[in-house]
Amino acid sequence: MNPLILQELRKITPEEQAILEGPSRVNQALYHTEGADGNVYEAQRLITAGKQIDIRKHTRFVSFPPHTHDYVEVLYMCTGSTRHKIGGQEVLLQAGELLFLNQHAVQEIEAAGEDDIGINFLILPSFFDQSLLLMGNAQSPLRDFIIGCLTDADPASHYLHFKVSDVLPIQNLVENLIWTLMNREPNRRSIQQMTMGLLFLELINHASSAEIHTSPDRRWTLSVLDYIESHYADAELSALADNLHYDVSWLSREIRRTTGKTFTELVQTKRLSQAAYLLENTRMPVSEIANAVGYENISYFHRLFSREFHMTPNAFRKKAPSA
Repeated sequence: MNPLILQELRKITPEEQAILEGPSRVNQALYHTEGADGNVYEAQRLITAGKQIDIRKHTRFVSFPPHTHDYVEVLYMCTGSTRHKIGGQEVLLQAGELLFLNQHAVQEIEAAGEDDIGINFLILPSFFDQSLLLMGNAQSPLRDFIIGCLTDADPASHYLHFKVSDVLPIQNLVENLIWTLMNREPNRRSIQQMTMGLLFLELINHASSAEIHTSPDRRWTLSVLDYIESHYADAELSALADNLHYDVSWLSREIRRTTGKTFTELVQTKRLSQAAYLLENTRMPVSEIANAVGYENISYFHRLFSREFHMTPNAFRKKAPSA
């Protein structure tokens, strides 16, 4: 990480100084309004008015009792580590890793030491809407699933722990987010939304590095969607069943039950969204795009694409901003 950023983050904050001078406990007045539920940390106390995303250094030298948030929290460890208990699960977050917590996740945190420097991104759920729009047509069921884990109203405790300390593009994007939030850069809101969108694209590419704590159905669904994300061009239900050691017929029924779509529909969604992305961002011939996403029958590809986007692939390309 940039030495100037780390130098700034190492400074003792007034909140930390008060903790060091005693008593060593969380100043609850900083996290929720008087008379409100003390177990819920509030966006109105922690996020600057008018913002959808804000940044706050994780407060060291004190343990945080069990609490939830009325916002999405993302913790990134710059140096050192922190220990969390989330929904009864022990989580060790180490340097370079990301921890995403949805609004209903019950979390407690052990006291961090002087060299355990973490950054909290405090995010209103509405922020993700713009970030996802900026991602254009590069959509996937896996992306929708991950966003759903973070923003839906399911009362289960959800977290996503990404062990991506060795993934340079992710590290660069997180540092860019920290920089724009710490400094009053021009156009910073658009930059933050675009950077978050790119960060999600990279995290989707590394979904296999994610540990997820949620309902059993959601954990199981992640494996299915990760397979489709990586193998959409030649995905086969029988191959997936072999990988997961399930009966094909049972697996087919469970996919429909947990996602609301058949395996074929999930694959088709990913193939067509990838085709749309290639039409917008490359000059590949339509026939090559069809083959690249898994369709040997070009006429069939045209029919599916036109039904999904209400125009032919060529018309879609002409309409694209990059055309």
